[in-house]
Amino acid sequence: MPASLPSPVEITGAAPVERQDEVLTGEALDFLAALHRRFTPSRNELLTQRAARRADIARTAAIGFLPSTAHIRDGDWQVAPCPDALEDRRVEITGPTDRKMTVNACNSGAKVWLADFEDASAPTWQNVVGGQLNLIDAFERRIDFTDENSGKSYELGPAEEMPAVVTRPRGWHLDERHMRVDGEAVPGALVDFGLYFFHNAQRLIDLGKGPYFYLPKLESHLEARLWNEIFVFAQDYCGIPQGTVRATVLIETITAAYEMEEILYELRDHASGLNAGRWDYLFSIVKNFRDAGAKFVLPDRNSVTMTAPFMRAYTELLVRTCHKRGAHAIGGMAAFIPNRRDPEANEQALSKVRADKDREAADGFDGSWVAHPDLVPVARESFDAVLGDRPHQKDRLREEVSVTAAELLAVDSTEAKPTYAGLRNAVQVGTRYIEAWLRGMGAVAIFGLMEDAATAEISRSQIWQWVNAGVVLDDAPGGAQRVTPDLVRRVADEDLAALREELGEEGFAAGEWQRAHDLLLRVALDEKYEEFLTLPAYELL
Repeated sequence: MPASLPSPVEITGAAPVERQDEVLTGEALDFLAALHRRFTPSRNELLTQRAARRADIARTAAIGFLPSTAHIRDGDWQVAPCPDALEDRRVEITGPTDRKMTVNACNSGAKVWLADFEDASAPTWQNVVGGQLNLIDAFERRIDFTDENSGKSYELGPAEEMPAVVTRPRGWHLDERHMRVDGEAVPGALVDFGLYFFHNAQRLIDLGKGPYFYLPKLESHLEARLWNEIFVFAQDYCGIPQGTVRATVLIETITAAYEMEEILYELRDHASGLNAGRWDYLFSIVKNFRDAGAKFVLPDRNSVTMTAPFMRAYTELLVRTCHKRGAHAIGGMAAFIPNRRDPEANEQALSKVRADKDREAADGFDGSWVAHPDLVPVARESFDAVLGDRPHQKDRLREEVSVTAAELLAVDSTEAKPTYAGLRNAVQVGTRYIEAWLRGMGAVAIFGLMEDAATAEISRSQIWQWVNAGVVLDDAPGGAQRVTPDLVRRVADEDLAALREELGEEGFAAGEWQRAHDLLLRVALDEKYEEFLTLPAYELL
């Protein structure tokens, strides 16, 4: 497009970010406009299909493997060969793309860094644009950071120790309200993908790596097909060889769990693996079966471990599917934050992390996630013990695994029950996370764990489900109590009062506590269930 013509992308309502012109170049905005015009109509149709499928689930209280795609599940095919940079993924660290995290992740010793524009990042304009700048600076090795409070300086370690970067754009549901084309908001997923790909695809190839992505919250193989079409278009548009992109898909919705093979098939020229995302997966179960009766009521979120029968069916099927098709199987998150002030509690938590990673490695996973650099050696030890010098264990086909449609939905197979302590924890985590999110923080330390939007989603969804299912909490103070809106409000008000006392009036007023409290109660108690809490939360940013 001639330089004299105005950009097709209108940027509205955003205070300029320092150096944003380095990211929002005319050529990059032209690329975003091309992506938007070509693919947003398909995105919109897929969101409509999501709603229709949810209506079917509400009517039937069931999901099954698709009869129409049996030929794919029965076929003989493999995903594209893995690039060298992604061959060994035994430890992956996750986190937002702020400057400090960028340096720490690059120096963590992990094989992969999931650079997150999604659940670990609140979509402020500063985070959206600043994160892109930080990644460019990291690849150009000109990034550093000095903590204003401690005065500690951070800078990149040796180039050869830098992990492969796998970037996670936002999910399909969230628009970028500050960017419009032809009067319509551009999907946040296209903004995050487009800016990163346009500026870094060739740069990464020159570094011996490539543009690699994690795709979140897919609900069907048709959504994977759309991403594949985007990859093909983007590579042609930017003159990048076809097949350079690699994508790992998070199987974090219950509907996607029934389409793992189909998702890999649609992305087979660009696929590198699947990941088991625990909290969003549980959130998706509650969301889809929220009105399906007691059989689908989940107990306290922390009591649903990966050894629960329905969760084990999900992870076993994921490993079996990935290795059958030549893809990496990546395990779940270790969200524990090391506590150096309490060695005993620290060791107890680390032992749980070791047990979890030992289980994943023994089950055939090729790698796993951690949220803190101190957990990298812990997870690496578990996978080193199984892998040795091998980069993965994709040759372990797990042919003995056979998972039925019913086993994936056997939520009532867990013996744990909802508790009053679980209700309080859901309120506390939800309030604290939303408060931080409204201040622009997407990854938040709460009660010794690194929480992101997925844990807030499961927290508020469980409250909604318990209220609407009439769950009775046997351990409530004063005797058994039914979970009602009044009970939830009382617990939330007590927590808010405790926060006010703990922080003092000045500290309380400096935060977003009241708005967080009000939003949590809205998304937990409204008769209409919000599909994603980040949608109303985004209106408050």
